[in-house]
Amino acid sequence: MAQDYYELLGVGRDAGADELKRAYRRLARQLHPDVNEAPDAADRFKEVTTAYEVLSDPQKRSIYDRGGNPLGGGHQGFGQGFSFDDIMDAFFGQGSARGPRSRTQRGQDALLRLTIDLAEAAFGVTHDLKVDTAVVCTTCGGSGANEGSEPVTCGTCHGHGDVQHVQRSLLGDIRTSRPCPTCRGFGTVIPDPCHECGGDGRVRTRRSLTVTIPAGVDQGTRIQLSGEGEVGPGGGPAGDLYVEIDVSRHPVYSRKGDQLRCQITVPMTAAALGTHLDIPTLESDLKDRDDKGDESDHDQYRDTVGIDIVPGTQSGDVVTVRGQGVPRLRGPGRGDLVVQVMVETPDQLDDGQRDLLQQLAVLRAEERPEARLGASHKSVFGRIKDAFR
Repeated sequence: MAQDYYELLGVGRDAGADELKRAYRRLARQLHPDVNEAPDAADRFKEVTTAYEVLSDPQKRSIYDRGGNPLGGGHQGFGQGFSFDDIMDAFFGQGSARGPRSRTQRGQDALLRLTIDLAEAAFGVTHDLKVDTAVVCTTCGGSGANEGSEPVTCGTCHGHGDVQHVQRSLLGDIRTSRPCPTCRGFGTVIPDPCHECGGDGRVRTRRSLTVTIPAGVDQGTRIQLSGEGEVGPGGGPAGDLYVEIDVSRHPVYSRKGDQLRCQITVPMTAAALGTHLDIPTLESDLKDRDDKGDESDHDQYRDTVGIDIVPGTQSGDVVTVRGQGVPRLRGPGRGDLVVQVMVETPDQLDDGQRDLLQQLAVLRAEERPEARLGASHKSVFGRIKDAFR
């Protein structure tokens, strides 16, 4: 035995059964004469096959490791004492036998996109949906056969679901299995298919269902409705329906995580003197649209929220109202409401207003104001002087 079987397979001497099988699969795919045209491919294929035959058998491997001849004094060669299922396993990952498959299979999952507005996404809503999916055929009850008829054994594969194909190669006849073309692998055929579903056991129809959108969903959130998807072939169990949420843009409010954000504009005088404002909340949208007049689901929400504009508020300042943002989808409580304040400067003044502002400018020594950089209170020229100092 000049060849080292471990070296042939490219594994260590402590390799386990799984590692040996993976190594053999890889080499068998590379060296099989049907796919490798090299002159020595057949010989090398026989060598790795013999190596795997020995090392995959605990008794033969023990003899080999002790320096003995595991082939019993003579090379048995490929195909003797070695199952050809291992060859098929190397190429297909499993034995060649498949057997008939069931006509009843689980249906596919379905996806539906639902557009809702920001208030509905934030605080939850119930929607009635129309979905087009496959349902069990009511005529045959999912069997696929007309009344009085039933599936019979396939005459081509005799109920096995697959047929054998023989291909000649340098190593002899290679037998492989393929799904039966007559029964498509079921092992039976329906001689009198249902006229409604054509033997599939299901038909497509439009149906209605109600979905509850929980508070706090966001763009792209998917809600799973178990068993509401496509019914499977042969009347098999239905898959799941996933409702993907698409949130439309709101004219006033925007969202970032569990925060709600909006922008308000106040007069210059209110920003300077300070004031209190009541602004409509996002949840007031739900109450305004409540056609039935039943607001029980949203009684805990407020129509308005009060904010305080402190004296000296600058344009761009924010006011945060705790606990008035979006309810958390997974957890208690709500985020915050962040209000950005923009200060409006009057652009049309009458003579009296202009006189009053001029008097204010005199009192504040602002008749000839200097520009200021950033948030600093120093003028541009003051900063230049400081730089030279």
